[in-house]
Amino acid sequence: MFKLYKRYFILSILLFITEVLIALFAHDDIIRPYVGDFLVVILLYCLVKSVIDLPVTTTAIFVLLFSYVVETLQYFNIVQHLGLAHSSLANIIIGNFFTWIDILAYTLGILLVLVLEKLKLSNANSNFNQ
Repeated sequence: MFKLYKRYFILSILLFITEVLIALFAHDDIIRPYVGDFLVVILLYCLVKSVIDLPVTTTAIFVLLFSYVVETLQYFNIVQHLGLAHSSLANIIIGNFFTWIDILAYTLGILLVLVLEKLKLSNANSNFNQ
């Protein structure tokens, strides 16, 4: 069940670097808030798949639910309740504000994952049948 899957691990690293670059250098109204949220669920999906051999749908649903929980915790100001309001790292990782747009970004990110995984599977099957 636990094994290192290099392709997902490399994607995780690339997505993590992208997220860090977005956090450090994108100070706009589109890339940082929306693209970052869109990519973070893809990062989490790849991270899970890089070490655990779970079915695509199971992993996607788990990651999506996890992201929804984190967003819900933002609604309840969890960073402040944990006494981490002055922690830049906690504010970046957990976030501060609940928005429905974030929920949409997470959902669209996971939908992209599912589409790409389906395409990967259909390509593998067509190559196998040839």
